[in-house]
Amino acid sequence: MSKIYGQGENQVNALDNVTFSIEKGEFVLIVGSSGSGKSTLLNMIGLLDRPTYGKIFIDGTDTTKLDDNKISSFRNNKLGFIFQFSNLLSDLTVLENVLLPRQIARTNNSAEEDAKKLLNAVGLENQMNKRANKISGGQAQRAAIARGLINSPSIVLADEPTGNLDSVTSEKIVQLMKTMAKELNQTFIVVTHDRQHFGDVDRVITIKDGHAFEGDLPSEVGVLV
Repeated sequence: MSKIYGQGENQVNALDNVTFSIEKGEFVLIVGSSGSGKSTLLNMIGLLDRPTYGKIFIDGTDTTKLDDNKISSFRNNKLGFIFQFSNLLSDLTVLENVLLPRQIARTNNSAEEDAKKLLNAVGLENQMNKRANKISGGQAQRAAIARGLINSPSIVLADEPTGNLDSVTSEKIVQLMKTMAKELNQTFIVVTHDRQHFGDVDRVITIKDGHAFEGDLPSEVGVLV
């Protein structure tokens, strides 16, 4: 899969013939320096942008063949998102924020029960009825993890999920994501520059100059083909 921006002398190959597969239940890091293409890759996997060339398959579906309406539905049902900033709606309670993706999908059966179970799992059982602007940054990110899991997505995509947190809170969020991944057999793909916070993971994919390399040190490995 390739992604090209601009034309002629202004053309930039943000991603160049990137190919890999991720199995269900894997906890995968995507790392790389600023401008390497890692955020572009996450946008491609998250169906927030389309590749210039190539295909992206999720659960056997060629997502590049979906029109805009189908992509929106597919994204909401198959993908969960966690961002650097929790992006909770401040005028809603924590519980209401977690319920939003389920309401958008119009699958409200047992929605509140499921949301409460997830909030218990992330340690927010005593915070769920508070307004989102009344909880700490770490608590907000825990709520964002619960929100990302509410639709039982095939993949949770996390973009710099610890980038706005102090080191102690970052460590707690990392351990929480790993625990949820293991308990739910949930696939996580995490873009981060905080490699040291994540310790042992199933796989690391390093992006450098638009190419993908297996492992932490691209100088010691070959390009994935």
